[in-house]
Amino acid sequence: MTVEFFGIRGFGQIGGIQKTDPLGKTQKTDKASGAEGANFSVALRGASEAHGAGSAESAERAAKVQALKQQVADGSYEPDLHKVASSLLKFLVEEG
Repeated sequence: MTVEFFGIRGFGQIGGIQKTDPLGKTQKTDKASGAEGANFSVALRGASEAHGAGSAESAERAAKVQALKQQVADGSYEPDLHKVASSLLKFLVEEG
């Protein structure tokens, strides 16, 4: 994308993916098809594996959350007030 500010043309797109000719038409460059191109399949495969590994942890977390919701609904939930107070003080000190 080229920006024109008070009749002065700015820089084109950074990275050499596309260039603009003097008439404003975009042209593809050879860099996009070269060896420096991005390979997203490796990153997506890694993200998929990480998501699969976290499913057991998320199931445990969901069970804990469900148990806490049940305790709150029953009125039997009693949080540790010392932990709550220390977390609140830590938050206030770090934000201040």
